[in-house]
Amino acid sequence: MKYTWKESAKVWVKRQQRSCIGRIHNIPPGSGECWYLRILLNKAKGCQSFEDVRTVDGVVYPTYKDACHALGIIDDDQEFVEALEEVNKWGTASYLRTLFATFLLIKNLHSPLHVWTNCWKLLADDFLHGPGNPNITYIVSESEAQDKAIQRIEEILKRNGRTLADFEGMPVVEHIDDGRVVDALVREEMQYDKEELSSQLMQLLPSLTTEQKEIYDCVINAISTDQGGVYFVHGFGGSGKTFLWNTLAASVRSRGEVLINVASSGIASLLLPGGRTSHSRFSIPLSIAENSTCNIKRGSPKSRLLIATKLIIWDEAPMTHKYCFEALDKTLRDICSSVNPKNEELPFGGKIVVLGGDFRQTLPVIPKGTREEIVMSAINSSYLWDYVQVKHLTINMRLMHQSNMLDREEVERFARWILQIGEGTIGKESDRGIEVEIPPDLLIHSNGDNYKAIVDSTYPDLHNNLSNFDYLEERAILAPTLEIVEGINNYILSTLPGEEVKYFSYDSICPTAASSSGDDDIYPQEYLNSISISGLPNHVLSLKIGVPIMLLRNIDQSAGLCNGTRGVITKLGKRILEAKVLTGPSRGNKILIPRMNLCPTDTTLHIKLQRKQFPILVCFAMTINKSQGQTLAHVGLYLEKSVFTHGQLYVAVSRVKSRNGLKILLGGGEGCNTTTNVVYKEVFQNV
Repeated sequence: MKYTWKESAKVWVKRQQRSCIGRIHNIPPGSGECWYLRILLNKAKGCQSFEDVRTVDGVVYPTYKDACHALGIIDDDQEFVEALEEVNKWGTASYLRTLFATFLLIKNLHSPLHVWTNCWKLLADDFLHGPGNPNITYIVSESEAQDKAIQRIEEILKRNGRTLADFEGMPVVEHIDDGRVVDALVREEMQYDKEELSSQLMQLLPSLTTEQKEIYDCVINAISTDQGGVYFVHGFGGSGKTFLWNTLAASVRSRGEVLINVASSGIASLLLPGGRTSHSRFSIPLSIAENSTCNIKRGSPKSRLLIATKLIIWDEAPMTHKYCFEALDKTLRDICSSVNPKNEELPFGGKIVVLGGDFRQTLPVIPKGTREEIVMSAINSSYLWDYVQVKHLTINMRLMHQSNMLDREEVERFARWILQIGEGTIGKESDRGIEVEIPPDLLIHSNGDNYKAIVDSTYPDLHNNLSNFDYLEERAILAPTLEIVEGINNYILSTLPGEEVKYFSYDSICPTAASSSGDDDIYPQEYLNSISISGLPNHVLSLKIGVPIMLLRNIDQSAGLCNGTRGVITKLGKRILEAKVLTGPSRGNKILIPRMNLCPTDTTLHIKLQRKQFPILVCFAMTINKSQGQTLAHVGLYLEKSVFTHGQLYVAVSRVKSRNGLKILLGGGEGCNTTTNVVYKEVFQNV
């Protein structure tokens, strides 16, 4: 700083002594235009006047607040009105209704009625005017058009277990029997085609292995005798767990009975027919504790669904904290005791629950947790494990599809190597873990430029394949830490053609935390903006057309749009993003992604941050933990630093379909061929 302010003369004068570093005083959010000015001073560059500060993309705004709104760094519902108006320029009314339903599902609107009132004509445009007709003749009355639009929005909400009645002030669907609305969740689980499922079951049953058939018979017998039971099916990737789940689902649903399919991750849930994430289906709190219960009350639609359920399948169970299972246990005991008081004494209220997964994979994430804390958080350290019958799947189903003996032997050797890594039976013990030698044919040699080496290996000829969705879908770079992943993504983004667009988040303290602690007045915006944490996009999100992205939150699970779904950016709007889905049941569909309020689940963060940003990450590279559940043809594993917790190396090397698809770059310099594996062998003791 080369000038100083003379208060008496009200002028800036050149400093007589050396320059110093200036600091902008903190201003609380309730200070009006001064607060907005302070925010802009942290964003605007090269300003020579206050008018320059209020200028965004060449437009001079009348107030600092208006300029902040244009940048998207304040929180109000007007941005959602503008998002609908923006999409209306190129999207259909049906597209807009889906977007409005998304706004409701992600719980971002302060006043849903305000947005509806301002935009309903856009949402009902196809009912007000015939397709292709000029805006002259109304086909139906405005009230009829509103009703039709509301009915379509209600249908989208019901597929996700919600109704318009859940949103204060919103008009509700008329002329529908109340009982049908209340039991929409039960109806959804009973609407499967019984004849088609019976035919499917007849095809699946003969293909079950002896191990699978034994488990199938055990579970079906428990359902037939209504005796309850808790099972855990333990098997590695390719052992046929998903095949078994599909067979059980076909059997139960073909008889017109209710089965709930859930998984601990969004990606795993997409592999299950009618699958949902466990947190969503059971309303499990994001911040879980020993005394937590599910947010399901007696007499609610979800409680009636649970009472009607004959079988619950929960896949990828080892990665979920034991308190989540215990929360469901307590909730089911309470709900099911209303039918039979004896159910209060039974695990999961007497329901039949089949858990599945692989304890070689990553365990629940405990921020800065010790080895003991991580192991003790797993489901097999819960009081519920005393009730569990453990079943094992040991046959590699992928070998059964190899007709060539040489191919079969190669697949078997690679599968055995992966299992040895998962169980910690290969390599030499050290203070850091187990030192594993990587076979020479899997190693990448960098010649000093690690980023270029891993990118060239995993994404050969990337610039000519950006529009090839199959190419992008089948490959990814994996690394243990978020810092390394962001470095690789930024490196690739900088090399790509096209205009880079930056989106700024609005950061604040969560309203509930702020009202009780007063933290909203303490922390300046630039501090909140600087926080980078797993599970949240950064304050500045840089994107280009054609870049692959991953969703960080569930948007519409009924359409397969959940945490972990990957897509490719096709439009970069001011208030909305459009992407083409790469994975899951919506593959090939175009989706709209709005900004939403995101709170991290990391309890080590000393404040309760809330970040309003597009819920995505660029995903040329992703963390190993985030890759769990993904299956890829080509994986580049970048181990600049070794893995740091149980199961990470196993998860990373088991993402590929074949040995030829795996390449590993080690960070120890030229000639390094070993890396550290971390396995908590005590977690296997009672499995």
